[in-house]
Amino acid sequence: MIAAELGASVLTIQIQEPDLELAHEIVDWLADRQVADVVLLDLTQLTAFTDYFIVGTVDNIRQARAVADTVERSVRDRGGPRIRPEGSAETGWILLDTELGIVVHLFSPQVRMRYDLEGLWNRAQEIVRVQ
Repeated sequence: MIAAELGASVLTIQIQEPDLELAHEIVDWLADRQVADVVLLDLTQLTAFTDYFIVGTVDNIRQARAVADTVERSVRDRGGPRIRPEGSAETGWILLDTELGIVVHLFSPQVRMRYDLEGLWNRAQEIVRVQ
């Protein structure tokens, strides 16, 4: 938190730092809900738009929706912003931007193989993989 004194008033600016602990919690939530091959990638040295990607594979539309709902609700319950998912379970890719430096990608097996985010971001450090 940064505070600057401006005359008689104080301006306080809260800076959101990426939360690696939250990223690990999300990985745990995904693993608990049977999401396959969950990977946490560190992008801090590679890009400015986010710090971490979490990538996982879901088996079906119902699981994808349930997992996305869990991530949305859990981040919000932890004091985070409301997440607006992009994509859909029907298309095989749901993207959840937590706006806290963490982006979650839930893929069907075929779509994950097609887009190969781990290959695209192969210079990212793999922090954890849950198979």
